[in-house]
Amino acid sequence: MQESVISTYYDNMIFRRSLRYFCLLCILFVTTSSCEKFSGDQTIPAYLSIDSIYLSTDYYLHGTSSQRITDAWVYVDDEFLGVYELPSRLPVLKSGKHKLRIWPGIKKNGIAATRVGYEFYNPITREVDFVPDSTTRTGVLGTTYQTTTIFVWKEDFEDVAQSLDTTSGSTAYIQRTSAGSALTFEGSHSGMVVLDSLHDYFECQTHTEYSIPFAAVFLEMDFNTSNPLTVGLFTYGTTLLYQTPVVTLNPTNGQWKKIYIDLTTTLNAYNGMSSYRVYFRALKDTGLNQSRILFDNFKVVTRKSK
Repeated sequence: MQESVISTYYDNMIFRRSLRYFCLLCILFVTTSSCEKFSGDQTIPAYLSIDSIYLSTDYYLHGTSSQRITDAWVYVDDEFLGVYELPSRLPVLKSGKHKLRIWPGIKKNGIAATRVGYEFYNPITREVDFVPDSTTRTGVLGTTYQTTTIFVWKEDFEDVAQSLDTTSGSTAYIQRTSAGSALTFEGSHSGMVVLDSLHDYFECQTHTEYSIPFAAVFLEMDFNTSNPLTVGLFTYGTTLLYQTPVVTLNPTNGQWKKIYIDLTTTLNAYNGMSSYRVYFRALKDTGLNQSRILFDNFKVVTRKSK
C-alpha cells in the first residue's frame, strides 16, 4: 500500500514537470509564430490613423455631396492591407516613405456584410512617411466622383417639376416639404409622401425610361421613413415587362439615412431587356394610423461603357 502511494506521488511529479515543459514549448511556439508573421526584419509596426472621408461635388454636375462612406480600403505600395471601418487606427509594417492609397468604402444595399469599395468615387493617394511605433495621422480625407461617372438620373425636389410619376393604382402622391421646414434634408425642399386610411398605397416611377448599360448601375438616395419603402425596377424588352423589387427600406426612427443600392444584378436578371425605370412602392403599415416617407437626392449613376 505504501509503495503504491509513493509510486503515484512520483508519477504526479513527472506529469507536472512534463506539463511545465509542454507549456513552455507552446509559449515559445506562439512567440516564434508571432514574429514570423512580419515580413522582413521589421517586427515593430508603424500606425496609420484615418478619421473620415468626405465627398466634394460640383452641385450642378454631380448633385449633392451627401455621402455615407463607412470604410477605408487601404493599400501601401499597391499591397492590399485590408478594409477598416472609420475612424480607424491600423498597424503597417513599413518604415520610411511609401505610397498610400485609400479607396472609399460603402455598405452595398445598406448591409454591413456587403462592404465594397465604391467604384464611382476616386481613391485618395499620397506619400506617407511611416515611423515604427509612431502614428501617422491622415486626418479627414476628401474624395470626388470619377470623371467616367455618368449621372443617368438626378432628383433633388428643388424644382416644381418632378421627374417621378405616380402610377395609376397609387392613392397617395408626392408632396414637397415647405421651404424652411424641419422635415427637409437639405436645400429648400425634400420629397414627402403621407400615408393614411384614405391614401394607404403609394407607387411611383421615374418619368423617363433609361437604357440598360454594359456597366455597373447604382441608385443613391437619402431617406427618412416611418413606413417600409420598397425600391425596385421595371425592366422592358420588346414584348416583355418585369417588375422586380430590389430592396425594402425599414423605418429609420426619425433619422435620415443614406443608401447605395446596387441595381446591376436586377437589370441583367432577364434576357432581352433593353431599358428600365426605377420605382418606389409603399403600403401603409397596419400598425400606424398615419405614416410619412421622406426622401431626397436621388441619383442613378453608371459609367461610360468601353
